[in-house]
Amino acid sequence: MEALDHKCPSCGAVLKFSPKKQKWVCEYCGSEFTLEELQKYKNASSEEVNQKNENKKEVKVESCDLYRCNSCGAEILADPNTTATFCVYCGNTAILKERIQNSRVPDFIIPFQKVKEDATSAFLDLVKHKPLVPRTFKSRKNIDKITGVYIPFWAYDFDVDGTVHFKCVDIHTWSDYYQSYTKTDTYDVVCEGSMNFDKVLADGSSRFPDDLMDSLEPFDYKGLTEYNHAYLSGFLSEKYDVLEEKAIERAKNRTLNTTVSLFKERVRHQQKSAVKNELNLNNVKSNYILLPVFMVNIKYRDKMYTFAMNGQTGKIIGDLPLGVKEVVLWSLGIFLVCLIICIGLYLGGII
Repeated sequence: MEALDHKCPSCGAVLKFSPKKQKWVCEYCGSEFTLEELQKYKNASSEEVNQKNENKKEVKVESCDLYRCNSCGAEILADPNTTATFCVYCGNTAILKERIQNSRVPDFIIPFQKVKEDATSAFLDLVKHKPLVPRTFKSRKNIDKITGVYIPFWAYDFDVDGTVHFKCVDIHTWSDYYQSYTKTDTYDVVCEGSMNFDKVLADGSSRFPDDLMDSLEPFDYKGLTEYNHAYLSGFLSEKYDVLEEKAIERAKNRTLNTTVSLFKERVRHQQKSAVKNELNLNNVKSNYILLPVFMVNIKYRDKMYTFAMNGQTGKIIGDLPLGVKEVVLWSLGIFLVCLIICIGLYLGGII
């Protein structure tokens, strides 16, 4: 099977998408092209590749497939869920056309707005003032592994209406010359209303932790554009392996929890807790979209730590561990400094 790439109409070199310019740039001759210009040269998605077929089922592949790079002819090994990768020999992007055609084509995509240098700088800012972080997290070799990936998401639209029942408590205290008083009032409060939710996200890939992906929100949907596989050039890309009917359950839970929280904000009592909800979700619509994320995985003491940055807004998330060696050295250093100070005070006759 052959991998798909995008050739420069001027010199024939491979084009890459530039998040800064929002154009496709040739690194060899310096030419720049908009999506409309590429389509004129028939160098972007054809209708055949980009066709949306709601009834098309995903082809299950249990083993890796081999593709041939159009630039150097080398073989590219790709697992079943990869739709865009890199050739390890020449470094050019390989968009796996058959993977796109044999599964549901995304409806929309948010192109990268940030570049790798932005992600590298954000990661360095995260670790540079933390002396107890293991040295491996500051290693240039690991930082250079930061990669831009298009992550698959299901996005659902919901209309919600119904009621939420709250148990509320107000406590008032006062005192006079003789004693203190406490008055407790309890209320049963019912909130009723309706609201609309647009594009509630549910991670479509089992590879990435749901809580990690949730933390990257929000994305600015003003940047949402119709999918074209040309946007994958220069980045990795995954296709969904969590089916739409399974992902919707998580989106429904997120929507219902948000609805209850919004209703709760309207209840003006000191203590309030939801005891029952009678909410209905109607007019459900879904879209399959790709969202831009920079990621790096760093292994420390047999545990993998994942850091991610929203490729549109620049929001970065991740947990930093304490390095055992660093903690020991800092503790020893603090002890020695305190010991020297105490010895100096003792010899000076102060203590």
